[in-house]
Amino acid sequence: MSAGKRTPFVGVDGPFAKRDSLTLSVPLVQAMVSEINGAVDFGIWGSVILNLSYNNLAREIWLESKLDPHVPTFTTIMQCSTSMAGVFEAAGMLAEKRAALALVGGVESMSRVQIGLTENMSFWLRRMAQARSISQRLHLLSELPFSDIRLHVPQVKNRVTGRSMGEHTEDMAKDWNIGRLEQDELTLEGHQRAVSAQDNGFFADLILPVDGISKDHFPRRDTSLEKLSKLRPVFDRTSGRGTLTAGNSSPLTDGAASIWVGTDEGMTRLPAHLSRARLVDFEMAAVDVFTEGLLMAPVSAIPRLLSRHGLKYDDIALWEIHEAFSAQVLCHIKALEDKEFVHRKAGVEHTFGRFPRERMNPNGGSVALGHPFAATGARILSQAVKELSKFPEGSRAVVSICSDGGLGTVALLQC
Repeated sequence: MSAGKRTPFVGVDGPFAKRDSLTLSVPLVQAMVSEINGAVDFGIWGSVILNLSYNNLAREIWLESKLDPHVPTFTTIMQCSTSMAGVFEAAGMLAEKRAALALVGGVESMSRVQIGLTENMSFWLRRMAQARSISQRLHLLSELPFSDIRLHVPQVKNRVTGRSMGEHTEDMAKDWNIGRLEQDELTLEGHQRAVSAQDNGFFADLILPVDGISKDHFPRRDTSLEKLSKLRPVFDRTSGRGTLTAGNSSPLTDGAASIWVGTDEGMTRLPAHLSRARLVDFEMAAVDVFTEGLLMAPVSAIPRLLSRHGLKYDDIALWEIHEAFSAQVLCHIKALEDKEFVHRKAGVEHTFGRFPRERMNPNGGSVALGHPFAATGARILSQAVKELSKFPEGSRAVVSICSDGGLGTVALLQC
């Protein structure tokens, strides 16, 4: 695979507020395709929050971009793992040797979430439109429950539990005894690393300026432990034990990101200066959202993946772990070092050693950079591919993403 470009990541109702997922993706896709020498064989794109006017977002983006209409393009969704799952799908299709190069990406426009009618209200309106007499319409009026006369506003909550990601992560933080101070310390470190990466030009060739915006808006130069400590809990305000704040949680974000996936032949179509890495293997996992911690699936996936290759944590030169919340990352680290937990959940013996936290997210993570759900996979993979290019040949990276629904995806890369 090869590092792709992304838009700057900005806050909801900010400078991209007039762009929906379609129009936010178009300039990115056009820029990606314009830089290659040859054809794109197929494209995969995703968005967690879809538009009611169309269902194959990837195809709409491709056609709106005025690109070759004969290129197959399809949409995939796996919550925060969406564009990483798209990479896995592309790799599998390329393995069939029917294609050599795929463009993969994802987008989220939190500013343009479309509000609709409830399902029952929509069904009732359709029946009302089909009624052929006044008596039928009057009968239908009597059938409509008052509770259904409302709009459906999408929320950032798990459907089956009815609880937000933050509420679930509060449970995880309590279960694993993750304190407020260590969350804020990790948050501060993430901002400092993201600001440093901005200053040293790490993001320069990864970010495509859009609407005059050329850098991420979230990394804060002026934050401090003192400022972070003054923020109040936002997901558990009543128990007195809440630790997740707006500061140590990933922000609602608008943004799009992309990445190239190809065979050796496909990679020859790309500019020579682009960073590259080989997708060696991947693992997916799922947990019971009611009993095992909603965002804990990567802790099962990582040991299984490493065990297959006889690797320890210290054999990995670079760790990129998606930060939905600082607490979630700290829960993962603590669980990965727990021998009994790893054996019970992953089904492998713990021979992995100490987790090298100092090798994690060297250019900032999602709390500092932003988290447009479906774009995060392409963002974090591209970031990993570029960072890995600094290491000696043969060095490895692990990229991990937790997702709503109790899901997790993990990739093993090698330069």
